[in-house]
Amino acid sequence: MARGSKPDKEAKAAAKAARKQASKERRTQLWQAFQLQRKEDKLLLPWMIGAIVVSTLVFFLIGLIFGIEWFLLPVGLLVGVLLAFVIFGRRVQKTVYGKAEGQAGAAAWALDNLQGSWRVTHAVAGTTQLDAVHRVIGRPGVILVAEGAPQRVKALLAQEKKRVARLVGDTPIYDIVVGNDEGQVPLSQLQKHLSKLPRNIDTKRMDAIEGRLAALSTKKSGAALPKGPMPAGAKMRSVQRTMRRR
Repeated sequence: MARGSKPDKEAKAAAKAARKQASKERRTQLWQAFQLQRKEDKLLLPWMIGAIVVSTLVFFLIGLIFGIEWFLLPVGLLVGVLLAFVIFGRRVQKTVYGKAEGQAGAAAWALDNLQGSWRVTHAVAGTTQLDAVHRVIGRPGVILVAEGAPQRVKALLAQEKKRVARLVGDTPIYDIVVGNDEGQVPLSQLQKHLSKLPRNIDTKRMDAIEGRLAALSTKKSGAALPKGPMPAGAKMRSVQRTMRRR
C-alpha cells in the first residue's frame, strides 16, 4: 500500500479525535471533581490561591536579587499552579477517605487502588456482620488485611494466617487491622503502609504463591462485601440476610 494512503490518514484522524475526546472527558471530570470539593471544602480555594501567590512572589523576589525577576515570574507562576494541583489532589483524597472510613468494604476499595504489582483477593474470610479479611500478595510476601470489629477480626486473622502458613512455607506473612485504634492502620494510611513493607520475594515467587493460595479462595466461606464502601444509609439487616443465604 502506498505511503500516506487514505486508510492511514483516516486511522490517524480517528486516533487524534479519540485523544481529543479523552482529553476533553478528563478535563470535564477534573472540573466536576473541583466543583464538588470546593462546595465541601471551604479552605480549598484559599490554599490553592495562596500556593500560587506565594510561589510567584518567592520566585519574583529571588529574581530581584539576580536581576532576572521578569524571567522568574512566569516560572514561579507555573510552579504555583503545579503546587495548587497537588493541594487539590491531596484534599480530594482526604475527603474521599474521610467519607469511606468506617464503612464496610472501605479497605477492599483502598486495596483495589494500590499502585504496582499487587495481587488482591477480597474477603478470603468474613462474617455476616461484614467483618472481612482480604489477602494481598506482593513483594513483601502475603499481607492479610482485616476490617470490621476488632474483637471479631482478630480471630479471623489468626485462622486465615494459619491456613496460609501451611502453603507458603517461609514466605513472610503480615497481618493488618484497618482502624484508628492503637496498633491499627488508618484507612488513609493503608496504601502507604503497604508500600513501606520490606521487599522479601520476587515476582516469580509471587506467581507460585498465588497459584498455591488459589485453592483457598475457591473454598472460602467468607461473606461477599460490596465493591467499595457501603453508602451510609444502606440497610445493614438486609445485607446480613443476603450473606446468610450464601
